[in-house]
Amino acid sequence: MLEKQQIAFEKTVIVGMISSTQNEEKLNEYLDELEFLTQTAGGAVAKRFSQKLDKPNPKTFLGTGKIDEIATFVKNFDVKTVIFDDELTPAQQKNLNKIFDAKVLDRTNLILDIFAQRAQTSYARTQVELAQYQYLLPRLSGMWTHLERQRGGIGMRGPGETEIETDRRIVRDRIALLKDKIKVIDRQMSVQRGNRGAMVRIALVGYTNVGKSTLMNAISKSEVFVEDKLFATLDTTVRKVVIGNLPFLLSDTVGFIRKLPTQLIESFKSTLDEVREADLLLHVVDISHPEFEDHINSVNDILRDIESQDKQVLMVFNKIDAYRPQPLSKDEIEKTEKNFSIEDWKNTWMSRLGEENAIFISAIEKSNFEEFRKRVYDLARKIHVTRFPYNNFLFPDYEDIE
Repeated sequence: MLEKQQIAFEKTVIVGMISSTQNEEKLNEYLDELEFLTQTAGGAVAKRFSQKLDKPNPKTFLGTGKIDEIATFVKNFDVKTVIFDDELTPAQQKNLNKIFDAKVLDRTNLILDIFAQRAQTSYARTQVELAQYQYLLPRLSGMWTHLERQRGGIGMRGPGETEIETDRRIVRDRIALLKDKIKVIDRQMSVQRGNRGAMVRIALVGYTNVGKSTLMNAISKSEVFVEDKLFATLDTTVRKVVIGNLPFLLSDTVGFIRKLPTQLIESFKSTLDEVREADLLLHVVDISHPEFEDHINSVNDILRDIESQDKQVLMVFNKIDAYRPQPLSKDEIEKTEKNFSIEDWKNTWMSRLGEENAIFISAIEKSNFEEFRKRVYDLARKIHVTRFPYNNFLFPDYEDIE
């Protein structure tokens, strides 16, 4: 028998700040997500550090005493990487590298690294590389000597490994080259989208790891890659789906996340064209996640960034099989959101959005799936018949489909 390969996880610590705009509870939520990101990138979190400050220290982000505490822990426990939840300035990153004598990353750098791991196609790799260079350009000063001393691991994939000696001029030239390359591929993809004809286009959008790819597989009977990790799917997948006798195109897009790096939004704009050109968005939400309402707001913010906030949306609350409300304790008199049942949430969302704009399902268990298919069929049929009124007789009501 072959022995299982042992995976070596890189020992890390994660760091956040409690501020006037981010209380301790909110910070813990962000650090939970940062820990999941770290695990996805191949790291093991040894400890969390945080400090309450009115604003970040311009030199070291946190105060001197807390930085010394982290430095002592890093040295004593042989920690390889320190990851900050907020974006660091080039000066802060340079100073912290010297103090910790270890790799120092911020949330943006970590997400870029995960994208570098996950990019499978040449197009996705080009987009990620462009985002990495745009992030690195203002951080070139004093950075390469550190990367030369500690190669490999989280944050070192992509240009960091092979372009250590790169100066600003070469990086700018590379950025210009990558932008030109993306423009060429964009034109090719635009032609491909144009060749799809006038079929109804539906795009799956949502926070990362909410079950979009699982739903794609269930409704299209395809085999899109699924994994319980953040950003398991990076490349957009488009499938032709037929419900009843009505065909439409369904695309599975990259997952969104809070504090998504602006470099990634910029370089992945063409990938997000699938969202911009869609007739209907299926906004998939993991209702079992305690912060799903924050996730909805984050997705809506990005939809506004790519000018897709006014599109018709069906809210798809997924993972109802995994949802567990907290029971009321003896000291609690009134229900809060943490005590809501699925029925409570249905009433809340139905009253806010209207019956046609929300549905509760489990993609993996196929719970309420027939109602989901009906809802998608009805919306796609309405779009198609509006576009081609003379085809009305071809597509009966869902109940009349044999």
